[in-house]
Amino acid sequence: MTNPEPLGRRERKKAATRKTISDVATVMFLERGFDNVSIREVADAADVSPTTVFAHFPQKEALVFDEDDEQRDRLVAAVRERPEGSTINHAIHDFFSTEVKANFDEHGDDVTRVFMRFLNETPALRDYAAKMWLRHEDALAAAIAEELGLSEPVAEIRVYARFVLQMQLLINDSDDPLETVDAGFRVLESGWDPVEERLAR
Repeated sequence: MTNPEPLGRRERKKAATRKTISDVATVMFLERGFDNVSIREVADAADVSPTTVFAHFPQKEALVFDEDDEQRDRLVAAVRERPEGSTINHAIHDFFSTEVKANFDEHGDDVTRVFMRFLNETPALRDYAAKMWLRHEDALAAAIAEELGLSEPVAEIRVYARFVLQMQLLINDSDDPLETVDAGFRVLESGWDPVEERLAR
């Protein structure tokens, strides 16, 4: 696995400012509701100007998803830098499982579940999250095609990439996100027929 280049001082400062703004905004949204907090209020609370907020986040919904680009990069790296002998499907399964566990480890079970409920109960954020994950589709499909020695993604790769990324919406809405990850990738790995046979017994 390759290590990313260390960020310079300027980049570290920008990343820290971006995270601070997002963290402040998320707390305010959780306390008062997404629609009841303005960009100016977020800027004042984070001790920056509204212009600075918009320089980091093109729209209000993006304030809650400060790791959009990083998630895309980690997803692509999971495919390209998977261990020798690991399938692409297994590597992406491990990516989703790791992301879920990292959220619970960083924020705790209660806080994570409160945040997910807030996300799912706020239509603007739910829609933004769906579009955000689907923006990664081209990058994921291209990485898979490259790993398979193809010049561009074929239809099967694009269908697979869409299925995988749509799964995140089910994970967000699940009371047991890890089981949802496992169930989704079992279907992708083996197909629907074995599942139907098992459930019909």
